[in-house]
Amino acid sequence: MPEKLRLPDGDGGVYDYTPAGKFLYADGGAPPRSRLPYAAVHVVADALADTSPIAPAAIDWERTLAFRRHIWSYGLGVAEAMDTAQRGMGLDWEASKELIRRSVAEAKAVGGRIVCGAQTDQLARGSARDLSDVEAAYEEQCEFVEAQGGQVVLMASRELARIARGPEDYERVYDRVLSQLKQPALIHWLGEVFDPALAGYWGHADLDPAMAVCLDIITAHKEKVEGLKLSLLDQRREIAMRARLPEGMRMFTGDDFDYPTTIGGDGDRHSDALLGAFDMIAPAASAALLALDAGDAKRFNAILEPTVPVSRHVFGAPTFYYKTGVVFMAYLNGHQDHFRMVGGLESGRSAVHLAKLFVLADKAGLLRDAELAVDRMRPVMDLAGVSGA
Repeated sequence: MPEKLRLPDGDGGVYDYTPAGKFLYADGGAPPRSRLPYAAVHVVADALADTSPIAPAAIDWERTLAFRRHIWSYGLGVAEAMDTAQRGMGLDWEASKELIRRSVAEAKAVGGRIVCGAQTDQLARGSARDLSDVEAAYEEQCEFVEAQGGQVVLMASRELARIARGPEDYERVYDRVLSQLKQPALIHWLGEVFDPALAGYWGHADLDPAMAVCLDIITAHKEKVEGLKLSLLDQRREIAMRARLPEGMRMFTGDDFDYPTTIGGDGDRHSDALLGAFDMIAPAASAALLALDAGDAKRFNAILEPTVPVSRHVFGAPTFYYKTGVVFMAYLNGHQDHFRMVGGLESGRSAVHLAKLFVLADKAGLLRDAELAVDRMRPVMDLAGVSGA
């Protein structure tokens, strides 16, 4: 039985908590047949590197690749070098290139599915002079991903959002970039809640006309687009947009607040998944999707339901700090030996937030070894000044 732990209660006090200590899932799983799932995965920082929040990213490659093998062992695909990996929040393009190169090679070695993020973050903020600069940056990254043998996830561009004058500029850039791809890509619409610099993407502050522009671009290039990864945390809009996609095109849910509903579908249509939440809940996601393969929607929902409070907590406002909770879960579950992050982002959430995450993860049966998790919680709580942790 795990020992009790003293945790902050959020009101200036503390309380004692004894974990249930029950891991509810298998040690692996086959790739699901009924849905195409990707986990957007984090990177493990090199805690022994002499670095700083403004220095180039230092990565523990052994642990980082081991985590990707963990995801593949559950039959899930890996979405590499995306916002969960701290693109735009500590992971620079040079480190991203090495990450993509190593991960694609590892995917080939183990037979794992992988897609890789391409954007324009080699451009310094405010440096793009015109659309041709944005196009060239996109082209460089897409060419690199495809040269490694990876499939592109065309991510949103902060520099395009900054300089675009209207929808026609987005149409021009995406037309040029998509037309040059060797294989169909996933389009990633990352909303303002995840990255305030992307406000007004597609040329409109209002999401309804923005959605129309995005759909027009996708439809015009449907032979170059496998699907849309939507990260707006807006289930109503995802369902509406999903119904308007060209025949055969996939919607990859990015709804970390309510993924069971979007993945489960409405009888006529469903979403596949590309979720940062799956980094944390891979064992549960695997079990639930295999239940769905077996036609057991009730079990699918029963498995995922306890994980939703975990994800809603981790992705709560300010949402762009969700990466901290994702890495903390990996630390608790023994996937890395420290709670340090690229760019010092471990400071992105409070001790109260991390304590609640621990409790929610325990209640969802997501702690693989509760005694280990308690041992790892104690120094974090001690550092926060929680007496007697």
